[in-house]
Amino acid sequence: MRAVRARRPDPRLGTALVLALALIAPTSGSARDGQVREAALYPRDDRREMGGEDYRRFAGAGVLWCRRPDGVPQKAAAAWLVGVPDLVVLNAHNFRDRRLAVIRAVSDCYFQIGGRNYEFVAESLRLGTAPGAEALHITDDWALLRLASPVDGVAPQPVPETPDLTPGPAAITVTMVSPGGHANFRGGTSLESCAIRFIDPPSEDAMRRVRHDCNDGYGGSGSGLFDESGRLLALQSASLSMNSRRPFDVEFHYGSAMLFEGELLAAIRAVAGDRRQH
Repeated sequence: MRAVRARRPDPRLGTALVLALALIAPTSGSARDGQVREAALYPRDDRREMGGEDYRRFAGAGVLWCRRPDGVPQKAAAAWLVGVPDLVVLNAHNFRDRRLAVIRAVSDCYFQIGGRNYEFVAESLRLGTAPGAEALHITDDWALLRLASPVDGVAPQPVPETPDLTPGPAAITVTMVSPGGHANFRGGTSLESCAIRFIDPPSEDAMRRVRHDCNDGYGGSGSGLFDESGRLLALQSASLSMNSRRPFDVEFHYGSAMLFEGELLAAIRAVAGDRRQH
């Protein structure tokens, strides 16, 4: 029988998701006046832009673009083509706030990969929250969307394998891949070697949050965390104390990502398996 942990309210969770939800239009003065303020989360910042080899290694790296109320498209977050050429994995908070109110319609967004844009099938949206849920938590902050037409010329990210990781303190070297970049980084994309430092116990959905020291910024939601062999391990959801340049702290200053396991992995496998049969 699987041990689970009930989702008790986390006093830091609201702040984390509020920060993550600022991905569409950063409100700092530097963002408004067009200048980039390079202020990482941690004192160490080894981020660099992605190159051609990075796109070959981290297959499926794409970007969610959404139209503002005036119709102008704006880069919103990272998103991933996974398993089959028409399945995109990204954060639920791109479309719902932490109380699950609608903040954006799928029809206002599209997926960009390999230099081309692809429209979503709006009614295909599946959120990680359970029926009747009243709040969005880190471990159900995921969504699946189908594309109206399959991506051509770009291989999808392989379906992730269930990670064999033990809850508790960790020192797992990972690469954070951010195809959408960060508002606090000069490049349009970002890649950095960093580490998972703690693995939380599983939630009701058999999914775990990992706390990491990877530098993130507004717009970096949905970034992928890959292990040293190039396997996709986790999906970035939120970070605390954005742009503070403080040392990692497992309780008060860390990045939050969800492992590809439990309900998320089952949902991906179900869709990918169905597509392969047709």
